[in-house]
Order: sequence, then structure tokens, then C-alpha cells
Amino acid sequence: MANHTESHKPPGAGKSSYDLIDPGTLWAALNLPQGITFLDLGCGQGNYSLAAAERIGPAGVVYAVDLWEEGLAALRERAAREGRANLKPLAAPAGQIPMESRSVDMGLMATVLHDLVEAGTAAAALAEVTRVIKAGGQLAIVEFDKIDGPPGPPRHIRLDPAEVEALVAPYGFARQQTVKLGPYNYLITFMKL
Repeated sequence: MANHTESHKPPGAGKSSYDLIDPGTLWAALNLPQGITFLDLGCGQGNYSLAAAERIGPAGVVYAVDLWEEGLAALRERAAREGRANLKPLAAPAGQIPMESRSVDMGLMATVLHDLVEAGTAAAALAEVTRVIKAGGQLAIVEFDKIDGPPGPPRHIRLDPAEVEALVAPYGFARQQTVKLGPYNYLITFMKL
């Protein structure tokens, strides 16, 4: 059923890499403390957001930001069903995060950075992420290994860890670790200086 919302579906919308990764490895590497403020940028239908909301507990808050209204609507329904009152879906383009400066402890961009690079909007998105993450806060990026798919985007769109670091480092982030998340994806984490 095609509708107006779907016609403005961003690249990759509706597909979640969460089913491709090893969630245990991801959450062990991120080691989310209770009560933090977490941003899931380009959250889609919110599989990562829901899992983060469970881990940070009721004292924390997850802001799930996306420009895809249909995905956010599905996330709102699922969060209500699961009683995740600490999950706040917000509609906004990646270059306009509707949050206060220096208000986020950890930001996540899960298989979205390659789409932003392809669309020419990565610089605006990274500038906004830089604005909202606190000094000493973290940025976690999940991307596809630079191999032939499927699953995932074509190889020429994929970003290897060195390319991700080259994109993120100029914004005042220092790489912490790179972790393999299964056969297709990796996690790279950064600390904001």
C-alpha cells in the first residue's frame, strides 16, 4: 500500500541491521550505564532504540530521531505496547536534531552514515551530533563491512572503519574501539574530546 509517507522514504528505511548483528556483542561493547541520555539518529522503526531503552532503565531516556514518519509511528506503537515510557521518538532530518546542545551521553548511528554520505548530508548530521553530545560522551557507529552484499548496500557505498574515522575525527572525536558484530557489520566507537 503506497501512501504519501512512503514516497518520501529515505534510503534504507524499513530495513534494520539489528537482525544481522550479534546484539549481545553490541551491548557488551557499549556497556550502557543506567540513567543516561541516548540518541539513536536515523532510528527507522527503532529496534536499536527499544533495546537501548530497556538497558538504560526508567531513569534514562532514548531519543529516537528519524525523518521517516511511518517508521516513527510504528516505533511509538511498539514502545507503548512494551511500556517504554523512556523512549521519545522525534521527527527531524539528520541535520536538525531537536535537542539541547551537550545533552546526550551516547549517540548511535546504526547503518545510516553510509546513506548520509551518499546523500551528501553527512557533514550536517555529524555537526549536529557533535553539538548534542556532551564532552566526554560517546558516538557509536554501526556500519556494513566493505564486502559484496547482500545484505546491505552496494560495496561502493559501504564505509570501512578508516573511512568512518576520517569522517568523524574532524568533529572532535577520538576513536576508542572497533568490534566485529557478526558476518556483515562492525561497531566503531568514539569519545568526544
